[in-house]
Amino acid sequence: MSSIIPAPIARQPWGMLVPLILLTSFGGFVLFSAAGGSLQPYALSHWIRFAVFLVMASILALFPRELARFAAYPVYVLILILLLAVEVMGTLGGGSQRWLELGFMRLQPSEVMKPAIVLVLAHFYASLPTGMIDGWRALLPAAGLVAVPMALVLMQPDLGTSLAIAFGAGTVMFLAGLPMKWFIGGGIAAAAAVPLAYFFALQPYQQKRVNTFLDPESDPLGTGYHITQSKIAIGSGGLTGKGFNEGSQSHLNYLPEPQTDFVFATMAEEWGLMGGIFVLGAFGMILGWGLKVARNAEDRFDQLLAAGMTATIFFYVAINLLMVMGLAPVVGIPLPFMSHGGSSMMTNMICIGSLLMVHRWSRQKRRSGLSG
Repeated sequence: MSSIIPAPIARQPWGMLVPLILLTSFGGFVLFSAAGGSLQPYALSHWIRFAVFLVMASILALFPRELARFAAYPVYVLILILLLAVEVMGTLGGGSQRWLELGFMRLQPSEVMKPAIVLVLAHFYASLPTGMIDGWRALLPAAGLVAVPMALVLMQPDLGTSLAIAFGAGTVMFLAGLPMKWFIGGGIAAAAAVPLAYFFALQPYQQKRVNTFLDPESDPLGTGYHITQSKIAIGSGGLTGKGFNEGSQSHLNYLPEPQTDFVFATMAEEWGLMGGIFVLGAFGMILGWGLKVARNAEDRFDQLLAAGMTATIFFYVAINLLMVMGLAPVVGIPLPFMSHGGSSMMTNMICIGSLLMVHRWSRQKRRSGLSG
């Protein structure tokens, strides 16, 4: 078979690409149903975006390590400027100011900050001498790099994205080898600050989301409506679901945002437990491959970059699934490769492209080692 299949095709990581393509294709069918049996406005644009960003990821995979490291700080600064531009001229939507109208697309800069923070921290810690990793010089500059974009995103306001930035950054900092006592201390401080954050930092609608999470039945027609309808949709799917394009919750407009935040509930109603197992299995294969790429990387920068990108995708998946099942507050995190949305698709495909890039670096290093 190696003589039949061209080498550039044969050496692609099909163990990740096949589940990714199947998952995104399946997401398009779910979006087709969410639109009442129409390719517009969700499914067709979903597939087109995936195809475009898959090409982008393939191009990103060709970048040399030196270029990736060189671009870390310029990319970070550029996205900070875009975040500042959102505050000045951003487009309002759903009560939040998060987007920039670029003409050819509507960009949410906070989304692309998620992989950017991983890239810049991976470069920072890869450049830091090993003997300094347990000192304050390993913490304070990195904390500043994380705090500035988080503050700008919280001003939009967008709690979910700010938490995603913190999660990716925290993963890189943890794997870089920062002392465990700092993470324990940070966790204790965060827990102690929760009451203060609830009363003084959260917007009223965010406080309602927390209250709804704790007791969704207290206001089933108001703040608890999203979670209540999502649970009904998931539960009514049973083992095999009601059938493709037969979901009553989404078709009769009971389920809010069936094409974005609650796309998993839309899927579960029509495809049931079997559809859910397929989705979880596909994500498991994609994330497992990402961890394998990080584990096999020999360079410190490569390891941190791959692990951080995998953690970013994992955060999307975990929070969205917990959210639609009522196990986490509704924070507006879409489901990767299934939810409709250009910025989310672009962010996750940047993560995939970065993993493909590290995978290629590792393969080249092993090949040069064998030839040497």
